[in-house]
Amino acid sequence: MAKFEMDTEFVRKLAEILEETHLGEIELADGERRIRVARPAVTMTAAPVQMAAPLAAAAVAAVAPAAAGAADIAKHSGAVKSPMVGTAYLAPEPGKPNFVAVGDKVTAGQTLLIIEAMKTFNPIKAPKAGTVTSILVENAQPVEFGEPLMVVE
Repeated sequence: MAKFEMDTEFVRKLAEILEETHLGEIELADGERRIRVARPAVTMTAAPVQMAAPLAAAAVAAVAPAAAGAADIAKHSGAVKSPMVGTAYLAPEPGKPNFVAVGDKVTAGQTLLIIEAMKTFNPIKAPKAGTVTSILVENAQPVEFGEPLMVVE
């Protein structure tokens, strides 16, 4: 069996790709050789939320107009869209303040929220500097690929 030599520069480049793409891990194989680079998983638990009946009815009533407006918001130049299917969390962990609120000034690259996908928590960063004008998802809400999450103007 041939000795496996580690190319640390290659590993660093893979780690940079993880950071740039917000992926949780990358694995490559070349014959018998395999390399896997993974970011540490952030563990988060969400407390169950129970909604009162009048609030639940109001939430359902608000969904219909929101669905019609979602198509328009998705076309907005400042729309921050989900890069994956998962669960959106507005705070780093239960009981902590949200990453951002409507009216907050943000810088390019600042974390706006996180999306948990396959037990990996992926930060969603501001694509540009600006002001958060709307937050379109609730905490612990399932999201789809391409779904608008926030608007930064």
